[in-house]
Amino acid sequence: MYVRTRIAAVTASAVITAGGLVATANPAAAAEQGARSCYGNAHSYTKASGTHLYPNYPTLNYLLATANCADINIKTDTDRYVKVCFQPQSGGRECQPNYKLANAGSWTVIATDVNDNTHYQFYFRSDAKSTGSYAS
Repeated sequence: MYVRTRIAAVTASAVITAGGLVATANPAAAAEQGARSCYGNAHSYTKASGTHLYPNYPTLNYLLATANCADINIKTDTDRYVKVCFQPQSGGRECQPNYKLANAGSWTVIATDVNDNTHYQFYFRSDAKSTGSYAS
């Protein structure tokens, strides 16, 4: 009988705790879940030395923003200054005016509120080889 009472108490405690977690969900937790979903669809990149752009011909001309993320994010293997260049539907290239410092091993948002299916490239301040991941 004591064992059943103990199991019931533990079960009730777990239900209350789980209910408390659901009840205390907040926008920050939702944002963290969205970030995990976004970064879970990340792709690796290797930018060759001698160029500032990724991707660069002949591999791909542009990357494509998706519904996975609202922003364009990068995680570099070494500290890098990066900005994004967009390809407007009218053609050409429009680059952000300022670089952002992407610290090695950390996700950095380079462009915010990017529409799905937007074509873009990363523009690195340095022409040194760069590797890492991106998500958009």
